[in-house]
Amino acid sequence: MFKEMKVSGLVMDPKSNTPILVLKDPRNETSLPIWIGLLEATAIATELEKIQFPRPMTHDLIKNCLDLLDVTVERIEVCDLRDNTYFALIHLRDKNQVSSTLDARPSDAIAIALRTNAPIFVKEEVLNKSQKPEETAKPLFDQEHREKWSEILEELDPSDFSKYKM
Repeated sequence: MFKEMKVSGLVMDPKSNTPILVLKDPRNETSLPIWIGLLEATAIATELEKIQFPRPMTHDLIKNCLDLLDVTVERIEVCDLRDNTYFALIHLRDKNQVSSTLDARPSDAIAIALRTNAPIFVKEEVLNKSQKPEETAKPLFDQEHREKWSEILEELDPSDFSKYKM
């Protein structure tokens, strides 16, 4: 079973300085953070902000090719999570109603979904896997580390999160 999600925004992980793509369901019951690369975050951010470049960037070029070939992006599915890596599928349909599926990184699939207004779905199993802490993981916030976290939170500046908004 799949749950429809929307791009909530992009934020920067202050610890690793890595962009995080945040997906949320329309009722805000569930969210899914996906750590992505800077180039992929830029591709998503430019579409979210409706920034146009004089020449097509990669995801715009893909959209232009699909349009030229009369192929529709029906949906994007974030369908698996293995070894801390997310997997996605792009579902396509051509003018003869022939369906095809392409394997893709979630960041690329979502950049294309935003450009084609295709819905984004996440498999419930992926949501469940992503929310389970690893057995060996220790909680980051506990009484023992309370003072350290207070210091970190007090020192945070909104500019630490870059220009990307939630």
